[in-house]
Amino acid sequence: MAPDLVRRLREETAARIAAHTDELTALDQAIGDGDHGFNMKRGFEAIAAAAEDLDALALGPALQKAGMTLVMKVGGASGPLYGSFLMAWGKAMTGDPPTREDFAASLAEGVAAVKKRGRSEAGEKTMLDVLVPVLDAITQAQGDPIAAARQAAKDGLETTRDMKATKGRASFLGERSIGHIDPGARSSALLVETVCDVLEENP
Repeated sequence: MAPDLVRRLREETAARIAAHTDELTALDQAIGDGDHGFNMKRGFEAIAAAAEDLDALALGPALQKAGMTLVMKVGGASGPLYGSFLMAWGKAMTGDPPTREDFAASLAEGVAAVKKRGRSEAGEKTMLDVLVPVLDAITQAQGDPIAAARQAAKDGLETTRDMKATKGRASFLGERSIGHIDPGARSSALLVETVCDVLEENP
């Protein structure tokens, strides 16, 4: 199961990011330097190019390798933040495949790594405004954790529209950042949606 799950995650995340590159670019042009779409596409293309090595790994090590690939291949904030997230998440994952508890606990380590690397918290108009609600939803869900995570990503993304950015290049705009969706939150929501889709295919 694990090799097939890794393959599907690799293929589908790369495809989803590629399909939304222009959208991510436009969002970043509004409040950033406009390179988020290109950087994310380049990073996930690099992950896709490592298919032979990745597909031979269990999910945890595969996440770590994908994270290292992003750190090496992607510039700007995207590579270090997403790379740290995946490396910490994968390193903490013990099950193959992981249980719900293992998935949540290891995901928490990934989120903590983003907070540390970005020196940020939820509420500052960043990717954390998607990742933190998703983590909370998975941890606290009484019913279907996948459905809960999907909804949390959607809701968390929308909250960034009315936030004032206090981190990254968007913070330079001050009040003018209000009214715009955060591009990092959007790419995070896209990835959460994709993972949810794949997990529903591979329960």
